[in-house]
Amino acid sequence: MKAVAEMFTMGPSNKDHHPAIRCAVGVFVPLITLTLLGRLDLAVFASFGAFTGIYGRNEPHSVRFRSQLRAGSFMLLVILCATLTARVAQTLGVDGTAYSWLLTAATTLVAGLCSVVVAAWRLRPGGSLFHIFAFAAIASIPAQPPLWEAMLVAVLTTLLSLLIGMSSRIVKSHRTPWKRPPRIRHTALERRAIWLEGGGYLVAAGLAGTIATLVGEKLGFGHSYWAMVAAVVPLVGHSTRHRISRGFQRIAGTVIGLLLMAAILWLNPAPWGMVLVIAACQFGAELFIARQYFVAQIFVTPLALIATLLAAPVDPGLLLRDRIVETVIGAVIGVAVVVAPAAWRRLRS
Repeated sequence: MKAVAEMFTMGPSNKDHHPAIRCAVGVFVPLITLTLLGRLDLAVFASFGAFTGIYGRNEPHSVRFRSQLRAGSFMLLVILCATLTARVAQTLGVDGTAYSWLLTAATTLVAGLCSVVVAAWRLRPGGSLFHIFAFAAIASIPAQPPLWEAMLVAVLTTLLSLLIGMSSRIVKSHRTPWKRPPRIRHTALERRAIWLEGGGYLVAAGLAGTIATLVGEKLGFGHSYWAMVAAVVPLVGHSTRHRISRGFQRIAGTVIGLLLMAAILWLNPAPWGMVLVIAACQFGAELFIARQYFVAQIFVTPLALIATLLAAPVDPGLLLRDRIVETVIGAVIGVAVVVAPAAWRRLRS
């Protein structure tokens, strides 16, 4: 009941509209530019490059710059690895079921390794959710654009997000002292916790991807990486109850978000309208993500689906179906991974 009650509790505001505006502008400018150029095939690379602005939301400028520089550079590496994975697989003739399993295995490794790097750098938000999404979504694109164009768009968008992150220094009242950020040091216990957390991400993403791929083969579902993304959501939290609650909120928020997405599809907006919707959803997601995860998910769902449609147009009905099925699979597995250690300890006692 407490987990359900959290869905109707709003946390206090902490100038959340500031990072929300930065993130919305950071994704809108490159996407509307690509729309005007008629190159929406590159939109997914801009969208993931814009994830740079999500980090360091309320940190002092010098710390925010370090966080965003590290996060952006690391995301560019993930994007590069993803598009190279797709290209190599196409060159070797790996496709269909074989590629689905290859993608699941590669994304599982990304989940574990990126979690360790993010924790070691103490980036916030923590975890490898964004890296899982970026790697799998880009590696899933059947028709990859020229490599130099894809990476150029990602790099320019990352640089734009860095500039936007520092833009408030223009206003004296918002300017924070520029001093060298303190060096990050970890105790032995913290290092152990980082690797254990990475193992948790590896297990949760691997299990979710495996089950989702098996179910997809039997029942004709796709986008198994959505299950992997949903599976790592419950791994973030300060208590077991809070983590379980996040899993339920992921499912509930996705259901409402799918209704919103259905309404957007019914309106059938033009490409520039889709870009406006993405920017609005990005603003809404960042406005509520730190206060109420359930509400944030209502905006995250159409945001993710529209980005997927821009990358590789598919039947919208099948896309909506896949989203809820994969989310349920992933969230359930994620919650199971969270409660498994406590259940094991009780069985042994």
